[in-house]
Amino acid sequence: MDKLVTCDTEIMSGTPVFKNTRVPIKNLIDYLETGESLDEFLEDFPSVSREQVVATLELAGEILLTHAYANSS
Repeated sequence: MDKLVTCDTEIMSGTPVFKNTRVPIKNLIDYLETGESLDEFLEDFPSVSREQVVATLELAGEILLTHAYANSS
């Protein structure tokens, strides 16, 4: 996760951002929740790479599945 996300009080007051950017991870979630495409997000935030977004979404999926399995037993 350290390769994907940065949480630093000097950058956006500690808000989790894509590494080497000032773009909050929450912005991606907000875009997807409102039905906007990944391409629209990348166009609006060119400092974030497609690889960063895909890896972040994969990690989020893994975390959710792990949490769901842990709570089902």
